[in-house]
Amino acid sequence: MRPLQGIRIADFTVHNAGPFCTHLLSQLGAEVIKIESAMRLDAFRKPHPVYGREGPATFDQVASNKLSVRINLKKAEGVALAKRIVAASDVAAESFRPGVMDRLGLGYADLCAVREDIVMLSVSSSGQSGPDSHFAGYAPLFGAWGGLGELTGYADGPPVEIRHVMDHTVGMNAAVALMAALHRRRASGQGVHVDVAAREVAASLVGDLLLLAAAGGATARIGNAHPRMAPHGVYPAAGEDRWLALAVEDDAAWTALCGVMKRPDLASDPRFADGASRIRHRETLDSMVSHWSAGVEANAAAEQLQHAGVAAHASWTTPEIAADAHLRQRGAIVSVAEPDGTLRAAVGVPLRLSKGEDIGILRGTPRLGEHEDYVYGEILGMGRAERLALEAAEVIH
Repeated sequence: MRPLQGIRIADFTVHNAGPFCTHLLSQLGAEVIKIESAMRLDAFRKPHPVYGREGPATFDQVASNKLSVRINLKKAEGVALAKRIVAASDVAAESFRPGVMDRLGLGYADLCAVREDIVMLSVSSSGQSGPDSHFAGYAPLFGAWGGLGELTGYADGPPVEIRHVMDHTVGMNAAVALMAALHRRRASGQGVHVDVAAREVAASLVGDLLLLAAAGGATARIGNAHPRMAPHGVYPAAGEDRWLALAVEDDAAWTALCGVMKRPDLASDPRFADGASRIRHRETLDSMVSHWSAGVEANAAAEQLQHAGVAAHASWTTPEIAADAHLRQRGAIVSVAEPDGTLRAAVGVPLRLSKGEDIGILRGTPRLGEHEDYVYGEILGMGRAERLALEAAEVIH
């Protein structure tokens, strides 16, 4: 039995952060019904060239495992149909600007009227309340608002835009919040409205530096450097656009790195005698490591460094990740079928359970409206005449 088997989610989310949340839950066994419409396609369902392929690449990532039904929410009959799905669900998830669901007649109070113990998730840029709640936002803005952008980049450069990783981090936080809400409902019998603000998720990731600032300290962008480790960073390797990431955490690792570099003299150099000294001379160290690394193959060097006790790895390209035997064996990278039957690599759920539950991606991207026979027929008990009438009226469209 899959961990969330028996949980059904009416999924109104769009774009990436909200859909990534429900995607994770679907891999844990929840039945996720994506409610969408040909009248206004999810922007990510539209084909767009990205990641070296044509087609809806981002949508493919976050829609696998889900069921798809069409509902035109611009019509009152469509809203009524959506409520019927919610009434048969445990969770309703949405990621519109605050107020949109209320204006549609699908706000939390409206949904409680059709299922008293419904758990509703709302993912937005700044939350459902507060002076900035009306602000629109996308992944780069979340990081900017939350302080991650200001802290990311080189000392002599601008803040760095943080994109999809921000959406996915918001989605993971939302998934944890939803599971907590479901656990609470199981204990109390009460539903709840879960409010996840993306900018607050970003700010939660820089808590140590917020404390530093509150105490009067100064924060600064430090590139790939580390406040307590040197050498630490990403260094050029042999070949075009090849890089080696490494982190020297203590004196033993430093001595080991010197051995791999065939520079035992550096291990006894007083400039690099301890961690504090290496940090003071980090620029000199970085230059020396870069000079060595530029002549070695990244994967071979990483293997040699790991064997010597130094944390290191090549900075892999996405094709290397997709072909990695370790990730494939663990089911972190799987093959799923696209609508035309061709196979593509997909990212599986990033966890394992010791009981051997069958978690992960079981099916590929759904075609628009692909599962209406099951949802409208088996779940809602809708007859053929009613369904044809709703299709003729462009309620199911």
